[in-house]
Amino acid sequence: MRIKVNRFIASKPFVYLLYRIIRMYSWTFRLTVENEKAWLDHLAGGGVVLLCAWHQQFFSAIRYFQKYKIFKPSLMISQSSDGELVAGVAKLTGWHPVRGSSSRGGRKALANMIDRLKETKLAGHILDGPRGPAGEVKAGVISLAHAADAVIVPFHVTAQKAWYFNSWDKFLMPKPFSRVSLHFGKAIKFNKVTDPVSFEAQRKELEEIMLPVLIV
Repeated sequence: MRIKVNRFIASKPFVYLLYRIIRMYSWTFRLTVENEKAWLDHLAGGGVVLLCAWHQQFFSAIRYFQKYKIFKPSLMISQSSDGELVAGVAKLTGWHPVRGSSSRGGRKALANMIDRLKETKLAGHILDGPRGPAGEVKAGVISLAHAADAVIVPFHVTAQKAWYFNSWDKFLMPKPFSRVSLHFGKAIKFNKVTDPVSFEAQRKELEEIMLPVLIV
């Protein structure tokens, strides 16, 4: 989902209002969470965790993911104007926004994400980035997992009733009072590789794991 924003919409008062609206709206979801304990136990044992999802499905997790603010997690967010809005909401949710994407400021942002993930042990990542194409895993997630020695924990969302935006990713927004399921998959640990063929094989493997949960 991409939202063109002006200076007022990106202002702190508006971002705070949007954050409160998202919180209230999300409280209407009849939410169930599946398979969370496994990766939390890994984190508690000193492991490093990188939570990943498609851009299409991150909205439904915003309220629930506030519970992880105690870990001071990070999330890469684009430097675009609509990214300002998302970054503001992320800060209020207790997540640290690292600004950059594959199209702008990506190298510096990835380095910052690596440093923070090594320090805090938890981060989030949008697999197909802020612009897509939908269902295409960007290489950054593999680089990040390698550098921080992290396991990748994919998650996806399903909703009993939902709207789908007319956007590149068919952005999913559950309808009020809908049954919503947040499902964490099994942790994936990729061995660090240096040759491009093996790296691409890992990227493709993650893509094939996640494609079945993309709603098209």
